[in-house]
Amino acid sequence: MKKLLSLTLVSLLVLPIAARAQGTMKIGTVDMNRTFREYNKTKDAEAKINDAKNQAKKEYDERADAYKKALDDINNLNKQLEAPALSADAKAQKAKERDDKISNIKNMEREITEFRQTRERQLQEQALRMREGIVKEITDVVMDKVKSSNLDLVFDKSGNSLNGVPVLMYSRDSVDFTNDVITVLNKPGRASSVTTGTSPSTSAPSASTTPKSSSVTSGTNPSSSGLSASATPKKP
Repeated sequence: MKKLLSLTLVSLLVLPIAARAQGTMKIGTVDMNRTFREYNKTKDAEAKINDAKNQAKKEYDERADAYKKALDDINNLNKQLEAPALSADAKAQKAKERDDKISNIKNMEREITEFRQTRERQLQEQALRMREGIVKEITDVVMDKVKSSNLDLVFDKSGNSLNGVPVLMYSRDSVDFTNDVITVLNKPGRASSVTTGTSPSTSAPSASTTPKSSSVTSGTNPSSSGLSASATPKKP
């Protein structure tokens, strides 16, 4: 509370000084959040990332289906091994088949974990590159406005302080040039340095795509894989 009061007091002291300086100092404001949101390239980038998410989800679902099928095969073999009429040779053969499938399903778990982690990292890197490129384009247009209008100071009116209070408490609408920036950015035929293309499978699926758990239990399933802890069959 003391910090908030101090910030308010400083603002009250600074604003009159800024007001007196208006006669010799040219000040402008721009809403960076709104500009980012309404820039067409932002919408294009979001669409590309969503496409990448959907593609990765499709690939993940294919792996999840294969995992579930392998798990069902192991459970069926476990039931067959419980049959009292099964001969010793047949039981040994089915036990070996079951153990081979258990080994394979553990490899599938590792592969699913690696797939998910890789896609998450790729998507994060791609989104960061796109955001940085868009912010740079917006900043370049703002700086062009600064030069053409000979502005001394420009404030981002959407910015908040660490206390959650707007950094710019008040400004006249006449000094805001957000609309001008958006118009320039969305001008048809304008060259852009932002690349919205995606590399194949650059996303990670959401938690809802995780394979459902089975009644077979085991403690060997890594929690980082996003699979249920009860998904790996336990040897009898």
